Amino acid sequence: MDRTEKQAFVASLAGVFAETSMVVVTQNKGMTVADVTKLRVQMRAAGVTYKVAKNRLANLALEGTKFDGIKPLLKGPTALAWSRDAVAVAKAAIEFAKTNEKFVILGGALGTQTLNADGIKALSELPSLDTLRAGLLGMLNTPATRIAGILQAPGGQIARVLAAFADKDKAETAEAA
Repeated sequence: MDRTEKQAFVASLAGVFAETSMVVVTQNKGMTVADVTKLRVQMRAAGVTYKVAKNRLANLALEGTKFDGIKPLLKGPTALAWSRDAVAVAKAAIEFAKTNEKFVILGGALGTQTLNADGIKALSELPSLDTLRAGLLGMLNTPATRIAGILQAPGGQIARVLAAFADKDKAETAEAA
């Protein structure tokens, strides 16, 4: 990379750090090309961006961002994974780490909060943003369903009582005849 390419890369990475909510720092020492390809496919499927960046350039891009706390993790062969959905990036990284022992999660940052590998694992165990939204929507719809059921119940009860009286009258008239 020449100087202008490096500057453009640092600027684009700084822009990414300004827009994202979660960054995970990983170490990929000894991974084969097939492993890295599988990792990239898995990350992309989860909506996560995974990029190997020179530590010096990543440090320059982190300057003045909310993810400044991950600078000490950028030593050796590292790569960065990020996404707007914090749980998605943590889940994708943890899932791949379970299947490949050469892929190591060093830590990361959720906003200004720096996390170690255990923090990333704990975050991956949370439900995703879509799951939380669906649960919240379900909780909001439940009271409306219950109110509709309660409002319909008295009318249904009155109809059943009237039907019972009608059946009783029919039975009495049939018996009398």
